[in-house]
Amino acid sequence: MSTKAKASTQGFGRALMGIYTVFAIASGFRAVYQVFAKFSVAPLAYSLSAVAALVYLVAVVALRRRSVAAWRVTLAVCIFELVGVLLVGTATMFEPQLFADETVWSLYGQGYGYFPLFLPILGIGWLVQPKVRREYGIG
Repeated sequence: MSTKAKASTQGFGRALMGIYTVFAIASGFRAVYQVFAKFSVAPLAYSLSAVAALVYLVAVVALRRRSVAAWRVTLAVCIFELVGVLLVGTATMFEPQLFADETVWSLYGQGYGYFPLFLPILGIGWLVQPKVRREYGIG
């Protein structure tokens, strides 16, 4: 693989890792506060925010590694995140009474500029590129 191709995949991978890091920290602090300070107000919403924070944290760790296992974990996390955003986003649109407060994934991540919706799509798109797969050791 050329140095230029590797640099471009690593550059975008680093950008993804940076964005996931910001989301892990932001949603993590938010979830910790919500769970410990006011969990009884909206247990479902705050639990989902904690799940989102954990998903972002796992993505950061997996993106830092270059192995077949790390690629699989990252892809699985991105798919889980996308499904979660779509399910929670749809539920908060059509059944808002289920949620006493917003989650990171409410209304498809509206409170976070829709990044929670687009981030896993970008991640999946990046991961399935042949040059990225080769970097992770996938044939």
